[in-house]
Amino acid sequence: MKGFLKEFETFAVRGNAIDLAVGVVIGAAFNQITTSLANNIITPPIGLLLGGVRFSEWAIALPNGGSIGIGVFLQTILNFIIIAFALFLLVKVLNRLTKKRKEEAKQPAENPELKVLLEIRDELRTRH
Repeated sequence: MKGFLKEFETFAVRGNAIDLAVGVVIGAAFNQITTSLANNIITPPIGLLLGGVRFSEWAIALPNGGSIGIGVFLQTILNFIIIAFALFLLVKVLNRLTKKRKEEAKQPAENPELKVLLEIRDELRTRH
C-alpha cells in the first residue's frame, strides 16, 4: 500500500499533472467568459438585427409539447467559434515567441577572443 501511495504522490506532484490541472481550471474559467461574451454581448445585437429574435427562446415546437432549442444550439456554436478563435490567437502568439527564442538561441554567444581577433583584422586592413 505504501508503494502505491508513493507512486500516486510522485504522479500527482509531477509537473505535467499540475500543469494539466491548472489548464483545466483556467479552461473552465475561460469557458464562462466566452459564454458570457456570446450570450450577453454578441448574440443580442445579432438578434436585434434579425428582428428582435431572442436566441435563447428560438425553438421549433413539437406536436407532443416539446421543442427543439435551435437558438441555444446556435449560441453554443457561437461559443465554440469564439473559444476556437481565441485559442488560435493564443497558439499563434506562443509559436511566435517560441520561434523568436529559438532564433536567439541559434545566435552564437559573444566570444571575447573572437572580438579581439576581428579588431586586429580590421586594424590590419586599415593599415594597408
